[in-house]
This record gives sequence, C-alpha cells and structure tokens, in this order.
Amino acid sequence: MFRFSADKKDFCSLAFSSQVVLRAIKVALIVGTILALINHADKLLAMSLAPKDWFQIILTYLVPYSVSVWSAVKAIEANDPG
Repeated sequence: MFRFSADKKDFCSLAFSSQVVLRAIKVALIVGTILALINHADKLLAMSLAPKDWFQIILTYLVPYSVSVWSAVKAIEANDPG
C-alpha cells in the first residue's frame, strides 16, 4: 500500500520542483514539436491554422509534458527510501 511520512514530499511539490519542470519542458518541446509537425505540417507550412488547430497543438505539447512530470515524480517516489 501507500506509505505516508511527515518529511516525504507530496506529488505537487515534486511536480513543481525546478528539476522536474525543466526536464518536462525539454521533453515537451522535443516530442511536442515532432508530433505537431507530423500532425499539422501542411497547415503550418500554408499558414492556415484555425483556432481548433492551435488548441490541438497546445494539447500536443501538454501531453508529453504531463507524462514526463508524472513519470519523473513516480521515479523519485520509487527511489525514496523514506
């Protein structure tokens, strides 16, 4: 089950720590850009993006950011002996 201790950091404090945020931003920029180009290259090159497309592109960056944060926090928690 779950272990709780007074000195153990909670998910949010780990998720917003500078190391996790910076790494997640790097991952999101790389993976998000690749996915955005795969999914929207034709509209990007034609400069014909609709508001719906911009929303999808934002989500394209948000998903790898979220996955990176989640996996980093879970890795930190798994390696925490406390």
